[in-house]
Amino acid sequence: MRDRRYWQFIFAAFLLIILFGGAGIFLRDTARAGTDPWSSSETIRPVDFVKELKETKNPPTIVFVGFKRLYSAGHIHGAQYHGTTSTEEGLKELKAWAASLPRSTNLVIYCGCCPMERCPNIRPAYTALHELGFTHVRVLLLPDTFQADWADKGFPYDKGE
Repeated sequence: MRDRRYWQFIFAAFLLIILFGGAGIFLRDTARAGTDPWSSSETIRPVDFVKELKETKNPPTIVFVGFKRLYSAGHIHGAQYHGTTSTEEGLKELKAWAASLPRSTNLVIYCGCCPMERCPNIRPAYTALHELGFTHVRVLLLPDTFQADWADKGFPYDKGE
């Protein structure tokens, strides 16, 4: 009888670990997703973006929102720089530039300074443009860095200024 209770206890403990462990993973992933102000439909993967740039007659306006030295080292062809958006000054520059654009402008923003989950630039840029009323802002997904997720994969970019 004692062996049976022991194994019931072990089984119950195992189920609780699975249940709460799985809930922890779910909650952690939900919390991470909740930190991004954009939806998945407002993102684009590099491979899809390269395809879009090749196939479209009206390419999106590309805006690099990271640090000037990284932009100067290399950036996607046609990308514009209007300030580092982790700073108030950079956000003001971006907003001043964007003020005269139609709110339906097709914008793609990216940074790539560091892993995206810690990027100090991409979320403020997206939020600022969204608050200005832009209806077609997408975020280029560079999970690690511009170097790893774009340049090292052989996607085209302008090297240095």
